[in-house]
Amino acid sequence: MDGEDERLRRWRLVLGSAAEGTLEGADARMDAALTALYDGQERRGAGLGASAPRVARWLGDIREYFPAGVVRVMQKDAVERLDLTRLLLEPEMLEAVEPDVHLVGTLLSLGRLLPERARESARAVVRTVVRELEARLTRRTLTAVSGALDRSARTHRPRRVAEVDWNRTIRANLRNYLPERKTVVPSRLVGYARGQRAVQREVVLAVDQSGSMAASVVYAGVFAAVLASMRSLRTSFVAFDTAVADLTDRLGDPVDVLFGTQLGGGTDVNRAVAYCQNLVTRPADTIFLLVSDLYEGGPREQMLRRIATMTAAGVQVIVLLALSDEGMPQYDHDNAAALAAMGVPAFACTPDAFPDLMAAAIERRTYDQGRVYTPGR
Repeated sequence: MDGEDERLRRWRLVLGSAAEGTLEGADARMDAALTALYDGQERRGAGLGASAPRVARWLGDIREYFPAGVVRVMQKDAVERLDLTRLLLEPEMLEAVEPDVHLVGTLLSLGRLLPERARESARAVVRTVVRELEARLTRRTLTAVSGALDRSARTHRPRRVAEVDWNRTIRANLRNYLPERKTVVPSRLVGYARGQRAVQREVVLAVDQSGSMAASVVYAGVFAAVLASMRSLRTSFVAFDTAVADLTDRLGDPVDVLFGTQLGGGTDVNRAVAYCQNLVTRPADTIFLLVSDLYEGGPREQMLRRIATMTAAGVQVIVLLALSDEGMPQYDHDNAAALAAMGVPAFACTPDAFPDLMAAAIERRTYDQGRVYTPGR
């Protein structure tokens, strides 16, 4: 095929069946898969119809002709554009799809609607995605958080040179500067107290279960399980809508955590904050992470007063408007501004940036704003 023919072929695939020209072989089947999803949108659902076998064949086609990243986008579009959610209740459909975070969110939103015969297939899909996320995120999280815990635990009797915090040691001994020698003579050392086994920080993670937070719930559940595996942290995980569910006892298995959530309800942030206040036993050593778009269905002023009370007691409060790769989220600007006015940061964070965010929170450092989506940017 010469260059002109290849350009015509590509444009025909881009423009769809309304364009002139015919396609053959694999190109024709690829075009048919695209047409079923993206053509004729005025007749919602007409492209794939209601036949589960036909949809299963379509899912097989797109996995054959498109790379995995494109397959995930097309599956997400199919669920949204062609109303295929009900077909995911069938186990044979779940075995045909490409597992990803968005699919997990859809399955979690179905919750108790999943028939018994499809539940095990749904758990297998969720487990596959969780394992992929753990492989991607666990090591970085453990490394970043462990390092931050080591650095935050100071001692004036470091046992090894490697444990000396030279920057803090120099600042603490500036009065001992000798101009003639151009050096500082330290009278005391400041170091890292490594290897401590006692609980150093309490982490309370509260996650909004409203429908728009689906991806955030998935990532938060995985991160909570990773943090709970660290003996130096006491981690609590709370999911909420208009009610509150404490899922801390399930953190040994993030799949159980995710199936303990119930996506799609209303939102009462105030009730969740009130519950989490009672979990705090050491305010000065506690990090409270509220993952929510802040669209409050409960009493707004009470919610703000409770958070102000927590910060006044020494709790480090951080609001994540989203914990996902989806870019700038929709959120309640008034509530985010009110929290910012009381010194509580509110921003969206990508999963890859979360380990560094936790490390900064443990050390009470400024967050790397270049890796999060701050309101107004």
